[in-house]
Amino acid sequence: MTFRIIGQPAEPAMFDLPWTVPLAEWPRDRLVQVVRGISRHVVRFIYEGGILYALKELPVEAAQREYRLLRQLAARDLRVVEAVGVVTDRTHRDTGEPLGAILITRHLEYSLPYRTLFTSPGISDLRGSLLQALAELLVQLHLAGFFWGDCSLSNTLFRRDAGTLAAYLVDAETSEIHPTISDRMREYDLEIAQENIAGELLDLEGAFGPLPGIDPFETARALHDTYNSLWSELMREEIFRPGERYRLEARLRRINELGFDVKELELVTTHGGTKLRLQTHLVEPGHHRRRLMMLTGLDVQENQARRLLNDIMSYRARLEQMTGRPVPEAAAAYRWLDEVFKPTVEAIPPDLRSKLEPAELFHQILEHRWFLSESAKRDVGMERAVRSYVENVLRFVPDERTVLSTPELDSSAVEG
Repeated sequence: MTFRIIGQPAEPAMFDLPWTVPLAEWPRDRLVQVVRGISRHVVRFIYEGGILYALKELPVEAAQREYRLLRQLAARDLRVVEAVGVVTDRTHRDTGEPLGAILITRHLEYSLPYRTLFTSPGISDLRGSLLQALAELLVQLHLAGFFWGDCSLSNTLFRRDAGTLAAYLVDAETSEIHPTISDRMREYDLEIAQENIAGELLDLEGAFGPLPGIDPFETARALHDTYNSLWSELMREEIFRPGERYRLEARLRRINELGFDVKELELVTTHGGTKLRLQTHLVEPGHHRRRLMMLTGLDVQENQARRLLNDIMSYRARLEQMTGRPVPEAAAAYRWLDEVFKPTVEAIPPDLRSKLEPAELFHQILEHRWFLSESAKRDVGMERAVRSYVENVLRFVPDERTVLSTPELDSSAVEG
């Protein structure tokens, strides 16, 4: 009866878990029921020290390899779940027979499995948001030289991001990391994704009936177009003639608006003008996110960051109008955090505050304020907007910090 834990589990109590028992046979009182995607392996969830962990049992080499891949991706600031550790050298407590390894990952707070998205309110264009989020994640991974090998809705978690979605990789069992990946490998990743997504959407139709506005096969094919459009905008070479510097600036601005940043670019003089070339390893995501973090210390999703930066910009303009003099951006951001963002979030009753991430709460309150102001034909102010949002919207929103199983969801998607 032995086991060995590699990594740094945050909670010492994890050493007392029944590692010498097959995961499928763990006592139910140690487990938490959480909605998730379908997996080929046994997956269970535990709650230790205020943290929810996902445990997946699989062969030793596969577990160690996936652990290393997830850690490598996280080190590059890519959207993946946090790998905490891997348990190896397990033997059965009664028979002494070898057992598979267990990969430990930290549950991604406020994340939603794709099945939950189809039963939850709040995403106005669910099809478009799903496709855009998946395409952005695939592009980011491919730019990092990462071949997924099994992209699917089940292997992805989604977080709300200012009315849209952000996608996170959950399963890297079939994945590979290279210095760069070829066009053929990118195309193959897309083919796998299309096949998986079509099948998963057909399964949803079987469970819930027809999905409004979503055709499984057409939606799966549309991922290819969404991905190629984004990849082309980031990677295509472009010729600029003398005096067309404005076109170069517009191209860089479009890339920033897509949530990517350009550290370096290459301008090559040709007979037809100047050629702009962006190398794959020079383009990275998170432009607005990093800027907001630098200004306020808030770590949020990309679209949330864009929305909050816009609110800071408006607040700064009001300060300059009131004082009659320029206000440095850093000073305006500090005052906005202290005088606008924190008081707004703290005005929400404590028992409702954890339902959504603070940045998503603030975004939704801004949307609600706009809606109320449009109806009233005047600005109703933040105080009234918060009261109305809490009483008429937030009280009826499900808690998304951890999505527990519910009878409405297909039992095949529940473990524990």
